[in-house]
Amino acid sequence: MKNMILAASIALLLLAKGAHAQQPPGDVAKGKALYMKNGCYECHGTVGQGGTGPRLAPRTASLAYVRKPAGQMPPYTPKVMPDAELLDVQAYLMSIPAPPAVKSLGILNQ
Repeated sequence: MKNMILAASIALLLLAKGAHAQQPPGDVAKGKALYMKNGCYECHGTVGQGGTGPRLAPRTASLAYVRKPAGQMPPYTPKVMPDAELLDVQAYLMSIPAPPAVKSLGILNQ
């Protein structure tokens, strides 16, 4: 019985991991516009590359963190950015491809 529970737990974790890798729900174009409109780019860069704030792309942002952030980031309450808009911003960030690996940039390896 314990082996069946363990196997089921592992299967669920693998399924959840696969689902996480897919594009999240939301509108990428709207997300980009909201990212710029709400000033996210000021700290995180125009394509989520980071700046005074951490790199955001390409990964999902914790919606709970956006609502109650630690540190210097201002909270984005539902009045400022409703959940649907946060999902659009998240879709935008996930649509941005990862930068090339440093090892693939020959000039940096000389």
